Amino acid sequence: MRRDYELGFILNPEVSEEQTSAILERIEKIVKNYDGRVVKVNQWGRRRLAYPIEHHRDGNYVFIDMILTPETVLELDRTLKVSEEVMRHIVKRRDPKAVQKEREEREEREARAATAATQAQASTTAEPEAEVEAQAPVELAAEPEEEILVAGEEEPIVLSPEEIEYVPPAIEEETTEA
Repeated sequence: MRRDYELGFILNPEVSEEQTSAILERIEKIVKNYDGRVVKVNQWGRRRLAYPIEHHRDGNYVFIDMILTPETVLELDRTLKVSEEVMRHIVKRRDPKAVQKEREEREEREARAATAATQAQASTTAEPEAEVEAQAPVELAAEPEEEILVAGEEEPIVLSPEEIEYVPPAIEEETTEA
C-alpha cells in the first residue's frame, strides 16, 4: 500500500550544490526503484539551527513530499543514516485530508490553466495575425501575491500564498548584554 510521506533532512552547511543534487538524485533513485513517486522537492537553503550539531550553527534544509511504500521508508532511513553529509533527517506520514486538499487544489489550478491556454489558442487561430499582436496577453486568474522585502535586495521578492505557507518564521537572535 502506497502512502504519502514527507522527508525532511538537514545537510552539513559545507556541502556544495553538486553534492546536494547528488543526494537528491540518490533519494529519487531509491524511490523509483521501490515503485514510489517524488511529488515535490522544497529546498529552503541555509538556515540557523536551533542548537549546534557537530559544531555547526547553520544547515541546509530540504523537504521532499513523496508517495512511498513502507519498505521504501526503511531503505531511505538506512541510506540517510549512512550519509556523512546528512546531519539530521525525519520521515513522517502526511495527513491524508491535507494531501487530498492539496491534490484537489493542484488539479483545479491545472484545469484553469489548461482552459485558459485552449481559449487563448482558439482565439489566436480564429483571428488574423495583425489583430493578435494588438491584443493584451491572456492572464490567468491567480490568487493575490505578496511582496516581501529581503535585506540586501534591491527589488522585493513576490511569493504566492502556496510558497508563503512553506516559509518558516524568521528567527530572532537574542542579544545578551555584558
